[in-house]
Amino acid sequence: MNNEERIERLLRCRHVCISIVTLEEDYALHLIRDAAMKLRRPLQMWSLSGGVQDGLIAGSPPIPDTTDPAAGLIHLAGLENEPICLTLDLAGHLTRERTLRIWRNLINQFRTTGSQLVMIDHETIKSEVVKAYATPFEIALPDEKDIKALVRETLRKAHRERPIVIDITRGGWQTVIRNLHGLTRRQIERIIIDCVADDRKFDEQDINHILAGKRRTLGGAGLLEFVETPVDNKEIGGLRRLKTWLEQRHGALTEKAIEYGLSAPRGVLMLGVQGAGKSLCAKAIATAWQRPLLRMDVGALYDRYVGESERRLRDALAQAEAMAPIILWIDEIEKAFASAASQSTDGGLSKRMFGTLLTWMQEHAQPVFLVATANDIEALPPELLRKGRFDEIFFVDLPREDTRAQIFAIHLKKRKRDPADFDLEALARESEGFSGAEIEQAVLSSLHDAFAQNESLGTEHILRALQNSPPLSVTMAEKVEDLRQWARGRCVPAD
Repeated sequence: MNNEERIERLLRCRHVCISIVTLEEDYALHLIRDAAMKLRRPLQMWSLSGGVQDGLIAGSPPIPDTTDPAAGLIHLAGLENEPICLTLDLAGHLTRERTLRIWRNLINQFRTTGSQLVMIDHETIKSEVVKAYATPFEIALPDEKDIKALVRETLRKAHRERPIVIDITRGGWQTVIRNLHGLTRRQIERIIIDCVADDRKFDEQDINHILAGKRRTLGGAGLLEFVETPVDNKEIGGLRRLKTWLEQRHGALTEKAIEYGLSAPRGVLMLGVQGAGKSLCAKAIATAWQRPLLRMDVGALYDRYVGESERRLRDALAQAEAMAPIILWIDEIEKAFASAASQSTDGGLSKRMFGTLLTWMQEHAQPVFLVATANDIEALPPELLRKGRFDEIFFVDLPREDTRAQIFAIHLKKRKRDPADFDLEALARESEGFSGAEIEQAVLSSLHDAFAQNESLGTEHILRALQNSPPLSVTMAEKVEDLRQWARGRCVPAD
């Protein structure tokens, strides 16, 4: 069911209190007004700025002396004809004992009179009493049909203000709609308006503007962020087995594979030594399958209010599904859900969050491929490692000698140097035990040294940098060896 059908159903079923927590207040108001008109019921609206007034007639005069929350609730309780009573930003006022008592009286009265209360708020309800009575209603993100209608209406409005030239192919139009998935209605309107504001044109050149706008918007949200990926997997050294695995399963993403009886891959877990290239694996997958890579910021999920962290995780996962097909990357997953693997010290929050993630991993229907990376095996809950959670568990070890030569060549090319001018074999031999990240750092360090001495970068500069900086495999040799021993026979080597 769409948003309109869902809210109408709740009202028909006589839920005495419905709570809508959203930043899209205008759209929520539109939903309630439309539902009230369909059900042929009066609508009374309260806000702190206007008090109680008719919710269906624009500009209707407010009832005097009803701006105070308690006074407004008392007035709503006395209304007849089974109205739908709508409040804006009431939740914050229900922390006061008197207002909460009046609210509870109103709810008990509505149970017998048939009236209903709909609360639209911008923040999560903090009162446990209110949450016990209220039925939560989450506004779903717009689907393809909604996005098309919204883009057309936004362009019409902009055209009425100042004419716009629309010149876009059917394929370009579909790309625009696909790239707007996962955004709220307000965000879509803002991005489309920004596209046509200067040149008064809407064409295929705006596709890049839309992508850029989407990245900025999601970056501001703090839950999902776009990650730039290499154009070609040749820019990524090693990982041969992973690349072969990706190539074999690329065809499983098509409709033909589904008809054949294959199910689409759902995710991989990347374990390994720090700096060995687990993050690079996520980028390799996105590059191989030509899908956008989104990283979930698990630190931004946690909130001090009860229930808010779980809601943020659900929102992030719902947004990921709405933007499908994508690669969803959860970096250092063991840190996000560490308490779920041991005795919880956070009141069970990590366990609830982890349970939400496991349920989604098992049940989500949209083509979202999950890439989880981890450094500490012991911190991972055992439920995450059982068969079926991931399509495969890969172990990313320190690069072999031939792979290290490739990595040196890649980083030298990135810094405008010709790898043929360097003794890559000597560098690969000298960098035994170095991770990919440590090799990159050695190249950077040698560039600084050569620049400071006003010399051209040579093999000797890089060799000196390698000798002056022992790798993690030396400073933490025991821990690295324990990790390798655990992975042997349990994981598939990525290279």
